[in-house]
Amino acid sequence: MITADQFNERSPGHLPGLLGIRITAVAQGSLRAELPVRAELMAPNGFLHAGSVVTLADTACGYGCVAHLPEGASSFTTVELKSNHLGTTRDGTVDCVATAVHLGRTTQVWDAVVTHRESGKTLALFRCTQMVLYAR
Repeated sequence: MITADQFNERSPGHLPGLLGIRITAVAQGSLRAELPVRAELMAPNGFLHAGSVVTLADTACGYGCVAHLPEGASSFTTVELKSNHLGTTRDGTVDCVATAVHLGRTTQVWDAVVTHRESGKTLALFRCTQMVLYAR
């Protein structure tokens, strides 16, 4: 299984690296990530931008998918994602726990819960479906 450090080495020069997303744990059926809140991630209203939250959740689920690709698969692509935003923050660290719901040969479904570390408040619920890709 790919380690958290290996995922973090992939991020520089790509959106997860630009945002400052860090993978903290990879386990069977789950992946954890964090995002320190900073000014560049805010919407003009002064709160954490919803796109920052979605990118954190999508990255956690995508990396989770990569860590759980079936034998012979070469990659994946996201075919659907949905997010429900329940709150926001202006500071601190945002944590994400992605959990596999379905690990099939042709599709995977992942759920993610995004929380504010300092308050424990749930900020978003996220679900995505990935299509597993095989080399031709």
